[in-house]
Amino acid sequence: MEYYKYLRQYIGHSPLILPGAVVLILNQQNQVLLQKRHDGQWGLPGGLMDLGESLEEVAKREVFEETGLVVEKLELIDVFSGSEYYLKVPNGDELYSVTAVYYTRDVKGEMKIDYSESQALHYFSLDGLPKELSDEYRGYIERYIEKGISTAVNSFKCE
Repeated sequence: MEYYKYLRQYIGHSPLILPGAVVLILNQQNQVLLQKRHDGQWGLPGGLMDLGESLEEVAKREVFEETGLVVEKLELIDVFSGSEYYLKVPNGDELYSVTAVYYTRDVKGEMKIDYSESQALHYFSLDGLPKELSDEYRGYIERYIEKGISTAVNSFKCE
């Protein structure tokens, strides 16, 4: 059982602090991989930490589960937390997210959609992101661009 689900058995809908990680996966054209979720919104592959995992392990596991891709050489962009990352989800659960945002160009494998979590996977140019991208994920991508990382193509690797 996922850790947050275990906790919910005891605290109901009360706020939790939930750590997690997402990854900006970039291709040779400097496009970022986004996943279309069942709510119609686009986002970055990633998810919540389980007991005993590091943030990098979360990022790698979630990317593989959601996309079928194996990512390595994760570079930390930033960690996002605070009151602006408070969420109340449709079932009434409340949480404050603490999200480590990574990027990589080191990608292996064949993209496979996990239809239980996604409707589609698609690469988008950084200046042509879909309007259905949530403000949270848009902020992560903007921080990547602000840091000037997007021009560092010398680390590109794809197999």
